[in-house]
This record gives sequence, structure tokens and C-alpha cells, in this order.
Amino acid sequence: MATEKIILGIDPGTALMGFGVIKVVGNKMSFLQMNELDLRKYTDHYVKLRKIFERTIELIDTHHPDEIALEAPFFGKNVQSMLKLGRAQGVAMAAGLSRDIPVTEYAPRKIKQSITGKGTASKEQVAKMLQSLLGFKEIPKNLDMTDGLAAAVCHFYNSGRIEVGKSYTGWAAFVKQNEKRIKK
Repeated sequence: MATEKIILGIDPGTALMGFGVIKVVGNKMSFLQMNELDLRKYTDHYVKLRKIFERTIELIDTHHPDEIALEAPFFGKNVQSMLKLGRAQGVAMAAGLSRDIPVTEYAPRKIKQSITGKGTASKEQVAKMLQSLLGFKEIPKNLDMTDGLAAAVCHFYNSGRIEVGKSYTGWAAFVKQNEKRIKK
């Protein structure tokens, strides 16, 4: 019998958080959902973080993902923006880890490369390739949705490969998988 798992992909942001969910049976993936959380109406950054946490928990409770893939913030010139994006990512991670779901993060370039074969692909190219791969009808207006979906598909393509960084469900899992690195 083929193994089955659900992967939740998240593109964390402080204006829009895109997410997508895929189902994997054996080596075949199928599209379940993609959407976004619009945070632009909130002015308080801490309220935005709470909304990201709550929506991520809601997605976990709805879809019961086995794994979560996050797009890591890329290095930019604006340090304050990086800090806010890092917090958004951390809150999404914390939601997954609070439910003992393994979380793996991928650089935007790695995600684009996994989907299109080109790390410098545009958001539109990624969206078009996802549409072709997963067969959803329309490409959304806001491509944050397809960015979240792309993180999930990237994780599917890279699962079990050596170049992917290890993911852990918490400190206990880290210690168990790295016993030789722990000084006693």
C-alpha cells in the first residue's frame, strides 16, 4: 500500500501569508488547497503575528499535515523588514512545532529551482509550472498563494535527499538524531 502524507507549505509575510496544501500518495502529489491570509488591515505587528499563528494552527487542525515547509526570508537591504519577516516565519514554525509537526525551511532560490529548474525564475513562471503540475484552474491574482504552494511542492521533491537540511520536531528530536554531537 502506498504511503500517504499531507504537506503544508507556507510563504510567511507581514502583509500577506500565502499557503498551499498538497497530498502525496506514493510518489504522486495532488492539489488540495491554496489561499492567503491578508494582514494588511492590521497596523499592530503583534496582532499580525497572532493572526499568523492562529491561521497556521487552523490549517493544521483542518488538514492534519505530516510536514510543514516554509519559505525562508531572503537577505535584503532593509533590516527592519528582515526582522519582521523572520518573526512571521518563527511564529508559523512555532505553530507547527507546538503540534509536533516537522518543519523544514527552504531558500526562495531553492524553491524556484525545484519547481522550474531555474533559481532565478519569476513568481509568474513558478505559478504557471505549479498550475501545469497540479492542474488547478486559475492562477491567483496574488502570487503569495502559489509561493506557499511552491514550498510544499519543493519539500515533496526534496524529501529524503541529502542536500536538504535536517528538520526536527523539537529539542528532544534534535538530541536523539545528534547524540554524537552532544557533550556529556
